[in-house]
Amino acid sequence: MFDIILNPNAGKGNALKSLEIAEKLFKENNIEYTIHRTERQGHAIEITKQLTSQGKEVKLVVLGGDGTFNEVVNGIVDFDKTIVGFVPSGTGNDYVSATSIPKNPEEALQLVIDGNVGYTDFIDMGDKRCLNVAGGGMDTDVLIKYAEMKHFHGKVKYLIALLIVLIKLKFHKLTLKIDDGETMERTVFMIGIGNGKYIGGGMPISPESVVDDGVMNVVVINQIKRIKLIPYLIKFLKGKDLSLPITEHYKCTHARLEILDEGKVQADGEIMDRKVIDCTLKHEILKIYKKKNG
Repeated sequence: MFDIILNPNAGKGNALKSLEIAEKLFKENNIEYTIHRTERQGHAIEITKQLTSQGKEVKLVVLGGDGTFNEVVNGIVDFDKTIVGFVPSGTGNDYVSATSIPKNPEEALQLVIDGNVGYTDFIDMGDKRCLNVAGGGMDTDVLIKYAEMKHFHGKVKYLIALLIVLIKLKFHKLTLKIDDGETMERTVFMIGIGNGKYIGGGMPISPESVVDDGVMNVVVINQIKRIKLIPYLIKFLKGKDLSLPITEHYKCTHARLEILDEGKVQADGEIMDRKVIDCTLKHEILKIYKKKNG
């Protein structure tokens, strides 16, 4: 028995197409399932809490994008009895891009049917969990601008928001503490605390991240001279940001970030109404369907 959590608005209809595939495959394999449709932001959290708090094994199949995946992870009550199948059906699919889960929905669903179970890490922030990347700076400014824009959709809208932010570029002051180290003050272009590799539909903020290795990768891109913004940005988009002289890279299990100016922080693309995020990496807790040895 599988519980399908469907975000019908994900990926401009992609999730509904994934549902058609799921129903076809499950019926062909005589697998019972129940469909739970989300109706509003945060609804997947509520559905997941209800399903995973009954003391029995729950097999979830999530048809949506990074936002829906994040909600499901935040809704899990009993990790020991919960297995999650992520079926990429959104626009960016940044989390899945860093995993062994296929981007093809039919192949991702076949992993679920085959029962290939492993673990993925996630970031615990106390009252919130992050599956992919948290942080601040330019990427958060882009998300804020994206939310303000009334026209365009998907990747085009994100790219336009990115262009506007780069034209009016601001650097942000913050403090950062890695594990038990000293608190550092920085003025940054952006900072990513990564379990996954990508943000914004494929931009590799943390190219060395591995989603099940037991560590977070913290990438700090410090203030950039505006004359070097374009060449550095090109390297960033090619996944070569760690080679830049303005970049710092740390591997850790705990990181504390505090924004000191008007900037905000984000987790899995969601703007958070706070200045501090206290991040701890959780390892071998969240069970998912994935390729063997991958």
